[in-house]
Amino acid sequence: MMSSPHTSTNPSVSTVLEPSRHPLRLQLKAEAPTTGYVDGAWWPRSRDLGVELPGLLAKLTVRPGRIERVTYNSTSWEPAGRRLTFEGRAIRLEGFRSQHPDTVTVTGQGRQRLTLLVIPPGARVEAAQHALTTASKRANVDSTEVLLAHNRVAQVAPPEGPGPEGMDAATHRWEIEGGRIQ
Repeated sequence: MMSSPHTSTNPSVSTVLEPSRHPLRLQLKAEAPTTGYVDGAWWPRSRDLGVELPGLLAKLTVRPGRIERVTYNSTSWEPAGRRLTFEGRAIRLEGFRSQHPDTVTVTGQGRQRLTLLVIPPGARVEAAQHALTTASKRANVDSTEVLLAHNRVAQVAPPEGPGPEGMDAATHRWEIEGGRIQ
């Protein structure tokens, strides 16, 4: 079953928005008292909110209720309009430089909100799945930096051959990840 396109009320603000044909890569914590820095994780396929948000918003209509606002770090995403129309309702999009670059916050009725860890679109599958699973565990209280640490390491290609001063590749990788040889 195909869903109908979602259009903006102002064509100069955003274009026709349709949910992605790909499965949504999202995992949320079970509904319970809030714990930790995030309420789950989302792995978008690009940094274009106009393309990525319709699928996310469609999935989140149950939780946190009728969505009214999405905030994001304005330097982490492609420029976006200030509003988009989704299922006949205007939703405010607000980009802030002060918001953590690896999160988006979706606010619904009664100021209920979900803060989601955003896994970089180019992340390796194993690392992204690890971050999705870990961030969505009910008792997880890890910071976004900790949740993405495995992910960031996985994006860095290990050096080929010996590293500086004749170090083997494993030692060099350990050094650049924060370890030190005494």
